[in-house]
Amino acid sequence: MSRADEAVAAALALLETEGEDAVTMRRVAERVGVRAPSLYKHVAGRDDLIAALQAEGLRAMGAAFREALADSPPEESPLAALARGYRELARRRPALYRVTTGQRLLRMRLPPGLEDEVGGALAAALGGDGDLARAAWAFAHGMADLELNARFPDGADLDRAWQIGVRALDAAAARRARAAR
Repeated sequence: MSRADEAVAAALALLETEGEDAVTMRRVAERVGVRAPSLYKHVAGRDDLIAALQAEGLRAMGAAFREALADSPPEESPLAALARGYRELARRRPALYRVTTGQRLLRMRLPPGLEDEVGGALAAALGGDGDLARAAWAFAHGMADLELNARFPDGADLDRAWQIGVRALDAAAARRARAAR
C-alpha cells in the first residue's frame, strides 16, 4: 500500500470514528506514522483527502446500488431498489455519506467517470432521463439528510414517505416514457 493510500485509509478511519473535523493533515500523519510535513510529499493537502473520501463514498454508493438491484424482489421497481440502497448506505455510514453528499463535490479531483458511473444507475432506472434522475437524487438526498439529522417528528412513518416519493417518481418516469413514444 502506498503512503497516499495509507493516508486515505487513515482519513476514512478518522472520518467514520470521529467525524469530518478530525480529518486533518496532522491527525492523518499521526495515524500513518509520519510528521505532517512529510505527509505533504504524498498528499497535496486536505482537499485531496476529502476528494479521496468522496470517491470512496461514490464507490460505496455504486456498490449499494448494485447490491440493492441484485437483491430486489420482482415487484420492486429499479428506482425503489436504488432508493433503498441509498437510504441504507446513508444510515449505515453517515459520516461517509455526509462528506460525499453534504458539501461541494470536488469533481476535478475524482477519478474520471466515477460520478457518471454511479449517477448512470439512477438515470437508467428512470429511462435515461437525466432531469428526472436529478429530481430523484434530490428527493433521496433530502429524505436521507432529514432522517440522519432527526428532523422528522417522532412517530413519522419514514418508510411510507420514501414509498410515496418513489412511487411518484416512478409514475413520472412512466408518463415521460409514454409521451416519448
